[in-house]
Amino acid sequence: MIDGHTRLFAILGSPVGHSLSPAMQTAAFTATGINAVYLPLPCDASDIATLITTLTAAGGGGNVTVPHKGVAAKSVDQPSETVTLLGACNTFWGDEQGSMGDNTDVAGVRQALQQIGAPASIWLVVGTGGSARAVVEAAKSAGASVAVKSRSVVKAARFREWISGRGVTVADLSDAEVAINATPLGLLDSDPAPVERSEVPAMRYALDLVYRPRRTPWIRTLQQDGISAEDGRTMLVAQGAAAFELWFPGVDAPREVMRAVVEQALR
Repeated sequence: MIDGHTRLFAILGSPVGHSLSPAMQTAAFTATGINAVYLPLPCDASDIATLITTLTAAGGGGNVTVPHKGVAAKSVDQPSETVTLLGACNTFWGDEQGSMGDNTDVAGVRQALQQIGAPASIWLVVGTGGSARAVVEAAKSAGASVAVKSRSVVKAARFREWISGRGVTVADLSDAEVAINATPLGLLDSDPAPVERSEVPAMRYALDLVYRPRRTPWIRTLQQDGISAEDGRTMLVAQGAAAFELWFPGVDAPREVMRAVVEQALR
């Protein structure tokens, strides 16, 4: 029951109507007896700082999704080392010192790639935003090299420079064994594939950070071709559980409950 002690959490982004984070986290709150609610809040970049300040000051917190992770990194009072390195924040909460921010996408990417058996070889990341930076950090920890694909030649060049600066080897797209979509492509049936199979002849594994019922067309096609491929549901649960445990120190996230909600919604 919502009362004067109910804490408010939210996912901030545009769009957020498709997000399963509200259902997943609400189930987690219920399972652990936490008096809190979690809502989707569509917003512009100019709203992020005010929303983070307001939510954390009231004892709540939340998550940030595309395209506002970079803005969120600059908006929290106390960014974690990972947020500072990546320039991307996807989780925020508050304490006596103000708002705090972290990035749980890195752990989510690692777990999702482990599930499909992806090796630490050459990873292609499609995109150059906050999620792509999380992929690079996961590659760094795994010892993988990274190739880049972007619709913008300028953004791709800048991103490759950033990757090199992180101490990660930049590789050629055609040599990639693992392909990772870190863009919103796939949310709509009309979206093109993030990358064509012919562009990545060495590909044997694929991860789409986008999730939707019956998986994205790109993932379905790759699975039919014998590629070990999965969408973003595993990452969603993994990063969501990590966020939950940042919001509520000492409370274990009910991962099986969270996973069941996501799987039910994506049938």
